[in-house]
Formats: sequence, C-alpha cells, structure tokens
Amino acid sequence: MNKNRMNLRLFDNDVNIIDRTGAESLIPIQESNEIIQGVIAQSAVLSRGRKLANMTSKQYKMPVLDMLPIAYFVNGDSGQKKTTKQAWDKKFIIAEEIAVIVPIPEAVLDDSQYDIWGEVKPRVTEAFGNKVDGAVLFGTDKPSTWRDDVVATATKAGSVVTLGSADPLYDKIMAEDGVIAKVENCGYMVNGHMADISMRAKLRGLKNANGDPLFKADMQGSTQYALDGSPMNFPNNGSFDKTKALMISGDFSQLVYSIRQDITFKLFTEGVVQNTDGSIAYNLMQNDMVALRAVMRLGWEIPNPINALAKDKTKRCPFSILKAGE
Repeated sequence: MNKNRMNLRLFDNDVNIIDRTGAESLIPIQESNEIIQGVIAQSAVLSRGRKLANMTSKQYKMPVLDMLPIAYFVNGDSGQKKTTKQAWDKKFIIAEEIAVIVPIPEAVLDDSQYDIWGEVKPRVTEAFGNKVDGAVLFGTDKPSTWRDDVVATATKAGSVVTLGSADPLYDKIMAEDGVIAKVENCGYMVNGHMADISMRAKLRGLKNANGDPLFKADMQGSTQYALDGSPMNFPNNGSFDKTKALMISGDFSQLVYSIRQDITFKLFTEGVVQNTDGSIAYNLMQNDMVALRAVMRLGWEIPNPINALAKDKTKRCPFSILKAGE
C-alpha cells in the first residue's frame, strides 16, 4: 500500500497541467467590467448609440409610440368635445452571440517574458467592435434575426444623398436637400455623424468663395471635426464600408442596444478547433496548446416612433447617408 501511494505521488508530480492558478492571468474576473468598456470604446455603434438596460432573456420587448392623440377645437358653448386615442407598437431586440477562439501554444504561456493577456485583450475587443459596427451599420455578416442595418433602413426610406465628383460637398451636407435636412424632415434632430476616414480630407479641403478653408484656421492646429454642432466619429476598426456610405448622420439616441451577456472568457486545455469546412485546425492536446474562448451576446433596434412631422413610418427614418456617386 505504501509503495502504491508513493508511485501515485510521483505520477502526480510529473503531470504538467494548466490549472486555475496557472491560467488566472488569462481569465481575471476583476477585469470583466474593463473588458466590456473596452469593446464599447472600440465600437463606434456602441459608443454613439443608446444603451438600454441589460436583457434578462434572449428577447427584449420594447413598446414604441405608433399613433398620436389628436386635439380638437370645441365649437362654441354648446359644442361637443371629441375623443381620441393613442397607440403603441412593439419591437423586439433579439440577442445574438459574437465569439472568438484564440489558440495559444503552452510554450508561449510558459515563457514569463510575455504578458499574454495584455496582448490578447486589445485584439479581442477590436474584433468584437468590428463585428458589431459592420453588422449594425452595413449588414456585414449580420444574424438573420437582426433587423435591417442602418444604411439599408435609410435607403428604403429614401434618406440618401449622392455626392457626385462635381457636387459641392457643403450643400450635400448642410443645404435644404442635404443629409442633415433629410433627418430633420423626418422629425428628428441630428446629434452625431459617422464617416469613412476619407471624409477627413474632404472636409479639410472645404473652402469658401475667397478660397479660405472652412474647417481649419491654420495648418499647425488640430482640426475639430463637427458638423452643425454635432460631433463626428471616424471608425478605424475596419468596419466602415465606403462603397455603401461615405457618412451616416442621424439621431443616435434612436439606435438602441441591449447586452444579454458581457464578454466572458473560458480556457480550454483539451478539444479540437475546426475550420469552417470541418477540417481540424488544431488538436489542443496533440499540439500542446490551450484555447481562450471569448463570448458576448447583444441585440439592437431602431425604435423610430411616430412624431408630428412624419407619420408615415415607411418614409420616416432617424438616419440619412451620404454616398459616393460618379
């Protein structure tokens, strides 16, 4: 019995495993809030849109005003007062999952010179921000349960301005038929803009009739990018598709989102990682690797309630787009 116990102890000492102590730097619970804030900072949509309360289930039902009450004049002392009504429609935010798996060789983890978590965390947050922005703004890889993206929604509502090569940019943005006016005509006030990085040069190049730049007072100071008092974002996570829109302007309080699950991390020491065609990319045990899986669930919606200026919901949109023409 003593001999058997000794052999068992020797065997245990020889086993090389990654336990919770060894992996703790990869899954620090105390950094959970920091990670979700990092994704919001990396995503133009999440930083500019309006965050609702966290979801408690896969679906979030949201009542939206769909019919306005009407008031009437009473005709004289004997006139009768009329009745009216108000109605609400309902929209659903459906949470869908975003995930990524990061395989890491154990040899790299064993090398204490590397801050693996410090290297992985920014890349994960950037990847999540890219997927959120691409799906919400342009429909890139969007889940089938999600609504139409912002550009598609604005296009269906006719809220599109085309910028031709000879067209004055100032008028296309600021004038009566510009992108800002498109939103105002739908009963909303523009409070922000998202644009492709190429719009920075276009705006810096704007000049008045005397040839003076409109956006820059000199060449030394930094340019403050804003339009009609509303701030601008230039997403640099690779999600902005300038073939579909050069700029998106609108009331971003009407872009709402809710988080069902903050980013969670789980470390796997065994299993296989497959390619989309079913072939095995990595066998964790055979390749002496571990895999860190990150998962997040969220959904979004555009409430677009009825208002006094635009009662036809097929033509009412809180966003407009500026797109490149010929």
